[in-house]
Amino acid sequence: MDSDFSPAWFLPGAHLQTIWGRMTRRRRMVPLRRETIETPDGDELMLDHLDADSRLHFILLHGLEGSSNSVYMQGVLSVIAREGHAATAINFRSCARDPRDVRRMLPNRRPRFYHSGETGDFDFVLRMLAARHPHRRLLAFGASLGGNVLLKWLGDHPGQQLITAAATLSVPYDLGAGSAHLDRDFVGRLYVARFLATLKKKVLRGDLAGRVDLDRVRSARSFRDFDDCATGPLHGFTGADDYYERSSSIRVLDRITTPVLAVSAEDDPFLPREVLERVKRVASPAIDFRVTRKGGHVGFIGGTRPWQPEYWAEELVVRWLIDKAAA
Repeated sequence: MDSDFSPAWFLPGAHLQTIWGRMTRRRRMVPLRRETIETPDGDELMLDHLDADSRLHFILLHGLEGSSNSVYMQGVLSVIAREGHAATAINFRSCARDPRDVRRMLPNRRPRFYHSGETGDFDFVLRMLAARHPHRRLLAFGASLGGNVLLKWLGDHPGQQLITAAATLSVPYDLGAGSAHLDRDFVGRLYVARFLATLKKKVLRGDLAGRVDLDRVRSARSFRDFDDCATGPLHGFTGADDYYERSSSIRVLDRITTPVLAVSAEDDPFLPREVLERVKRVASPAIDFRVTRKGGHVGFIGGTRPWQPEYWAEELVVRWLIDKAAA
C-alpha cells in the first residue's frame, strides 16, 4: 500500500532528505551499554544495549559503514526508549565506533568483514538474546544494508519462531540494480566515493594482501569494482555478479512468513524505482509495503519547522512493531 508521508517543505528533494539527518542530528541521543562477544569463528562483535524492564526487545541492524551511532539508529533507539522498551544494536564486524570518539571505527580480528547477504552474525546474536530473555518478544529492525540482511535471514528461515515481527527501511532489494543506478550520475558516484573511502581502508591491511588484489582495491571507483575485487573474494563469492545474485533479498521475499513492514521511497537515490515494482510482484503476503513518492534514502523527514523536523519513518516502524507484538 502507498503511504501518506509528506516531506518537509524545506527538504523537498531526495538528496536533501538523504543527507539532512547526517548533517544535523546528534549521534549520542540514547545512553547505551556496550558488550563485546566472541563469535564462533574467533572474531568479536560489539553490541550496544538499551536496557529496560520490558517484555519487548528490539534488535537493530545498521546500514553500510554505519554503526549503533548512525543517526537513524539513534533515532529509532530514542523512540524505543521513549516507549519504555529494551533494544540491542548490532555493530557489524569492523563497524563499531570507539565510545570515546565516534569518528573512529574499531577493527575486527578475522580477515573478513560483513556484507548485504551475511546473516550468520545476526543469527548468532538473535539466538543468544532469545536464550538470555526467553520471556521477551523479539522484534527486529534493519535499515538499508541491515534491512537486506534481515529480509535475507527471514527468507532463509521461513518457519522461524524467534522474531515476532520485523520492519525495514530503504532496503536495496536488488544489489546489482542499485549498484548500476548509483553509477548513472555524478551525485550517485559521490555517494559511492564516500563509502569506498572507509571500505578501502579496511581492506588495505597487511593480512589481506594474499587474498585480494590490493591494486584493484585502490583503483575501484564503483561498488561493482569493489565488490568484484574485495567483497567477493573475502566472503566466498566468485565476483560481484555472484555476490549480488546470492545476497539480494528480492530472491527470497516470496518465502517470508513473518509479519514485515517494509518502507521505501520511489525517489531513493540508491535504488531504481522499477525494482520496487518487481519487489511488490514477488513478495509474500506477509510483507506490508509502504512506498512513498518522496523520502530519499533512510530520510522520510517531515514537519514545518527546520529546527524541529519530524522523522516519520522512525516513529512508524517502532509503533508498527509494538502493535504487532500486542496482536
